[in-house]
Amino acid sequence: MDRFVVKRSAEEPGGDGKKPRLEEEAGGLPHPSQPSQEIRAQGLSLEYRLLFGRAEADAIFQQLEKEVEYFEGEQTKLHVFGKWHNIPRKQVTYGDPELTYTYSGVTFSPKPWIPVLNHIRDRLVLETGHTFNFVVINRYKDGEDHIGEHRDDEKELVPRSPIASVSFGACRDFVFRHCDSRGKNATRHIKPIRLQLAHGSLLMMKYPTNVYWYHSLPIRRRVLAPRINLTFRKMMAVDKKESILTT
Repeated sequence: MDRFVVKRSAEEPGGDGKKPRLEEEAGGLPHPSQPSQEIRAQGLSLEYRLLFGRAEADAIFQQLEKEVEYFEGEQTKLHVFGKWHNIPRKQVTYGDPELTYTYSGVTFSPKPWIPVLNHIRDRLVLETGHTFNFVVINRYKDGEDHIGEHRDDEKELVPRSPIASVSFGACRDFVFRHCDSRGKNATRHIKPIRLQLAHGSLLMMKYPTNVYWYHSLPIRRRVLAPRINLTFRKMMAVDKKESILTT
């Protein structure tokens, strides 16, 4: 992954005017004391930084564990290849009341914002300059919980808007795979990009990443601790007639 990483200045959002330096040596993503990093490949544009220090991240994680209310019942199932499957993790959406989110045959209406989510969202606005009106929260109890390869390309997303992925808890492998390099019928050989996202970190997925790259959180049985991931989005209201869930 390291040859895709471009380091930026810690003092200015756009760097110091010098040409960005490509990281050649191994070492992965930055330590909290290091500046943010851009991760680039063909059709892939990511930016990684530490959003919260350890103590604040610990406190937020505990608040999330106490205050987030996850979906139950039929909302814990997804429709994939004509069959209904249980979601292998806990999931919920929060956001502005007029919005909905459709994923794998299920349309979710958001719960109202709660203070801990507003706190994270306010930090995102301060650090990135982008606003967000919706968040999808996934809780992985351990390395058995996972999410398969997918793209965040739902019709409700504001076109070309970035997605802010904030992580708390255990580090897990986060894998990007180019759409032309998937499965037996792959037409190109492009190596996947594997990241590990730190406790309290932010990964900005910018356009056109979700056009060309799928991402996943694979099973890692050696991981015993929980992880909570929040993907903040800029959504737009769609015709309610198109959003009715049929089962």
